Amino acid sequence: MIKIPNKEFLTRIENLRELMRDQDLQACLIYGDEYRKENLRYMGNYWPLFERGAVIVPLSGDPIILAAPEGEMFCREMSVWPDVRLLPEFNCVTVPDHIEYPLAHYTSLTAISKQLQDSHSLHKLGVAGIDAIPVPLMNIIESSFEGIAIVDAADLLFKLRMNKSANEIACLQEAARIADAGYKLMIEQVRPGMTELELASLAYGECTRQGAEHMPFCLITSGDRVKTIIGRPSSKVIEEGDMILAAIAVQVEGYIATVNFPFVAGTMTEEQKAFIDVLVEAEESGLARIKAGAKQSDVVRAVKDCFQKHGMTQYDLYPPLHGCGLAEAESPYPDENSAAIFTAGMTVNTDVSLFGHPHGSNRIEESLLVTDNGYESMSKLVRHLSKTWRTIREISVN
Repeated sequence: MIKIPNKEFLTRIENLRELMRDQDLQACLIYGDEYRKENLRYMGNYWPLFERGAVIVPLSGDPIILAAPEGEMFCREMSVWPDVRLLPEFNCVTVPDHIEYPLAHYTSLTAISKQLQDSHSLHKLGVAGIDAIPVPLMNIIESSFEGIAIVDAADLLFKLRMNKSANEIACLQEAARIADAGYKLMIEQVRPGMTELELASLAYGECTRQGAEHMPFCLITSGDRVKTIIGRPSSKVIEEGDMILAAIAVQVEGYIATVNFPFVAGTMTEEQKAFIDVLVEAEESGLARIKAGAKQSDVVRAVKDCFQKHGMTQYDLYPPLHGCGLAEAESPYPDENSAAIFTAGMTVNTDVSLFGHPHGSNRIEESLLVTDNGYESMSKLVRHLSKTWRTIREISVN
């Protein structure tokens, strides 16, 4: 079974503490909930359901996991850290009502603050996730740590998460394998007359059967709906000759790989083939510039130059590359002016896209590992489709 071993979480804690010392932080509070889980999952392997969560990392001693009573046992089941404490402010996020939990043994942030002040001479607290913390909860954090300087520590987590370990890469590769299986099934079984929801169900079912922990999204639009750029599958009936814009993201142990390649229900027109030709050419041009030490902006320019050559710049809406990992899209997200360079162990997604063109809207997306010599694609399916496209120029199902 692919997973992140406990010893790697210990290494992450020590790496964070090194950065904390550089910024004179005596503790760091890392927030997460069902929707913004990445940093909390990275440091504590906890992914809250319905509720809020956090991990407090002091400069020494065991981290403290903050949770809510309904999910306490679930938290203990997931978390690598045994010190779990309950806060009423972390209860169900979707209702304003006060919920009684008569068996809960609550603590308070004030009590935790006092403990940290006594044991670590706390005078400066880093908080990662300030952008996701609700204002009322942030007010409680500030009042509980009164007299303590609170600073945004999000950059520490982004820095730690940028390059991936062998175990993280293995999780992403497994997620990509599963995504390939679900996407391949949709290509093979799409038929005019089925609904977008029916098509999506094939991917959901296959990816779950293959071991996906979660599918953050399954985007499907068809026909005129592809102009929406992104869209959830609907009850729209897929018609003969409809271009399908689909993308599925699969999560394994928190790590997310994404697959997207254009296909058509029924017979593909020459205009649709020519449109996909440009996407394939643009992605291949960008891929040729990915390797450790290369400028990320060169990839962006290569794709944009290809679109310009074919007179499609007006349909190019955003940069064609972003990071991937515990979020489907994470740093880096370079543009033409980015000074950042690729480093070995970085994981990224291509997202080579054209939207609003008369003959379709679509993208090619695959997750990649940056290496010293270039890149390794995690999607055997997308690589196969791209490499064979020029010869077969047909993915339609007749």
